[in-house]
Amino acid sequence: MADKIKKSDAEWQAQLTPEQYRVAREAGTEPAFSGKYNDNKEPGIYTCICCDEPLFSSTEKYDSGSGWPSFWQPIDGRKLEEVTDSAHGMVRVEVRCPACSAHLGHVFTDGPAPTGLRYCINSASIDFKNR
Repeated sequence: MADKIKKSDAEWQAQLTPEQYRVAREAGTEPAFSGKYNDNKEPGIYTCICCDEPLFSSTEKYDSGSGWPSFWQPIDGRKLEEVTDSAHGMVRVEVRCPACSAHLGHVFTDGPAPTGLRYCINSASIDFKNR
């Protein structure tokens, strides 16, 4: 991968809405069932809200019942950054964009076959491009 996309906090704040900045750049989360892509069933690609990096395909999206868009794998087997997150009194695996390190959400091991993974992603961290 090419060099990481790096911008100052002021540059990210100018580019993103306050909610997008809070979630993607400050590792926040949106309330369950509130994100605009949770119920999206259209065919297309989900990209990073910060840098437009393709992350997930609608063909790997499923209804996990968690309240956030969920995917059983990243697009084309892409490797996302994974960071141990011990906030909120639990240990989870945070996932970040491989191009700009934006916080996307978390990955859990209770997903469907064939991977057994559930990438639980904030709508505020992604954009959607119809196919």
